[in-house]
Amino acid sequence: RDQFIAMWEADGTKGSAGNLRWNTIMSGLTFYLYNEVSTIALKKISGVTHSVANTAKRAIIIVGCAIAFGESMAPIKMIGCSIAIGGTFLYAIADDLVKPKAKKQ
Repeated sequence: RDQFIAMWEADGTKGSAGNLRWNTIMSGLTFYLYNEVSTIALKKISGVTHSVANTAKRAIIIVGCAIAFGESMAPIKMIGCSIAIGGTFLYAIADDLVKPKAKKQ
């Protein structure tokens, strides 16, 4: 705890990296915005759809980070991500096929 307080107080002074406060504030802000968007999305779609989309989002982030940082992905990771993304795609198709049609009045 004392070490963190010392880092917080030294942030921005000569010889420090100077981004602890900025990174902390931005991390909190983006997490808050993520939760707001997630809540808005949950109000518009079912819980199951939201959960499936969240799973796909995680797989897409893993693949995107591997590409961005030049990391190689082991075949088992690629298979897992492909299953998650493909499953989301199949769920979306099945969900569209099963949705009840709106009656014309």
